[in-house]
Amino acid sequence: MIFENEKQFLKIIKYAPSFFIIIVSLIIILYQFTTRNNTFEKEKNKITQEYIEKNKSLIKTRVNSIYNFIEKERDYTKKELRHSIKGAVDNAHSIAKSIYKRNKDKSPELIKKLIIDALRDVRFNKGRGYYFIYEKSGKNLLLPHNEELEGTNFINHQDSKGTFIIQEMKELLSKKESTFYSWYWYNPNKKDVMREKLGYIKNFKPFDWFIGTGEYIEDYEKEVKDKVLKYIKNLQFGKNGYIFVVNYDSIYLSHIKKEYIGKNAITNNDTKEIKKVTKDLIEISKNGSGFYEYTQFIKPDGAKSIKKISFVKGLQDWQWLIGTGFYEDDLKEAIKKKKEEIDNEYHKSLKSTLEISIFLLILLLLSSIYFSKLLQKKFRRYKRDIREHLVENTKQQNILAQQSKMAAMGEMIGNIAHQWRQPLSTISTTATGLKLQKEMDILDDKFLLESLDGINNSAQFLSKTIDDFRNFFKTDKKKEVFSIQEALDKALALVYVQFHNKNIKIIRNNADGEIKNLENEFIQVIINILNNARDELVKKDLDVEKVIFIDVVKKKKYITISIKDNAGGVPENILNRVFEPYFTTKHKSQGTGIGLYMSQEIIRKNMQGEILLENKEYNYNDIDYKGACFTIKLPRDN
Repeated sequence: MIFENEKQFLKIIKYAPSFFIIIVSLIIILYQFTTRNNTFEKEKNKITQEYIEKNKSLIKTRVNSIYNFIEKERDYTKKELRHSIKGAVDNAHSIAKSIYKRNKDKSPELIKKLIIDALRDVRFNKGRGYYFIYEKSGKNLLLPHNEELEGTNFINHQDSKGTFIIQEMKELLSKKESTFYSWYWYNPNKKDVMREKLGYIKNFKPFDWFIGTGEYIEDYEKEVKDKVLKYIKNLQFGKNGYIFVVNYDSIYLSHIKKEYIGKNAITNNDTKEIKKVTKDLIEISKNGSGFYEYTQFIKPDGAKSIKKISFVKGLQDWQWLIGTGFYEDDLKEAIKKKKEEIDNEYHKSLKSTLEISIFLLILLLLSSIYFSKLLQKKFRRYKRDIREHLVENTKQQNILAQQSKMAAMGEMIGNIAHQWRQPLSTISTTATGLKLQKEMDILDDKFLLESLDGINNSAQFLSKTIDDFRNFFKTDKKKEVFSIQEALDKALALVYVQFHNKNIKIIRNNADGEIKNLENEFIQVIINILNNARDELVKKDLDVEKVIFIDVVKKKKYITISIKDNAGGVPENILNRVFEPYFTTKHKSQGTGIGLYMSQEIIRKNMQGEILLENKEYNYNDIDYKGACFTIKLPRDN
């Protein structure tokens, strides 16, 4: 089938390339003449658009990267703040607890004073952090920045949001020992209005107090802002790329020109209609983000510019505008250069198309004729080599199959000898007894009939044994439906004596199933595996009984047969070699090394199944065993 279209294939090789070159050349020339102007105009527009889109994407990515960097820094700093104030309160709690334990014998009032005095002057978070202490009744005991308020009851005090701070703290601490809490309070450095504060509070049970501290959000955010602006100021992309930051009051917070920082953006004389541009950029930022085109007279490197496209994004919590841009005249210069290249390429390509087409037409016509003849010779040689290889491979497979069959036959002859020994002995003994009683004239009819029945039963057993072995050696390759358990019965009947004499116990489950496949070859595989297990068990000097387990598992599409022993398993260094032809660990007189190889060939190629080998550890009768486990997986409907 592979070579039936050989002649047609060679004709295609001979003439198709030349025909293809002629057609393609005509199409290319026609295309170049008819679409020249339109193609190049579209190409120029495409290049322009690609440059703009590419740079838009780039500046958007840069701004989003800075935005994400800020968000991460805020999250990280907030986590650090929470960790810091929690650690500070835990430390204060430990100090108070230690003072209480060391002074239990003293009066409560003295102990309270010792604790308050110990915590009063403690400062942290760059001097901003301090401790406060409240009784659960609402009375303040420690407030270092407002000592005049110490002793005041704040139970009904509200912050600027109308929250009863102490009541809420008390409620939270009734449910848990410590917690984070946000409220509004006067910043010692800015006492005009209450400002948001994040704190941590913790119960101190001996006096029914709670100890806490807090940090003003604006103080920790200032540190984040300073860090972010320092990072942004050091960023520059090429000669003219930079990040600018303007707050919603139009004040520059970061710019490539340091003299602009801290000044109003409308004083920037480098930009046309700067008031409108600034207003529009802030409006875009307040609504989220977006692109904006405007004219900038001078670029950072001093060169003149025409148009700039910027992308800005608003950071609403801080009322920041974050942006960057690119200059379109840089792109136009690149586009102009690219257009010149395309124009030159067009004239060259038109000339080259004609020259190459003619050259290829002649070259391919000659070479295709030559190669078609060369391929014809190679095809013939290849077919001959394949035929020889197939013949040789078939011979080799037949030899291996015959060797496997002969090895199995040798095993079977030994089994026949064992199977026949007892019935032959019975026949011989019965016949001798009959003769002796006849000579002594004491033979009665009853004994004669019983003896003849015994001889007949033994003869029937011998005949059945012959039939069993003859069926095993049938070469019928027709797939038929058979029972797995019945096939196992037949296999075990053929090797029973050998296993019985070696005191090897075979344990089976009762699961059954029918498959359509090659029964005799399946029996051969089972016998090969059982014989391997028997040989390994015989070699081992086991203190426990020698056991082989056969388990059948029926599934919807497959039947799995697993055979495992307790001979200790296959050494790991040869586990992946046991299915190789002629590989054996036995003496040459004891095995050929092809039994398992042929078993694998039968299961995979003849029966379309799978066979695997692994070592398994298991428990049987409260004893741990390890042994080789062969798993055969066969399709139920094949």
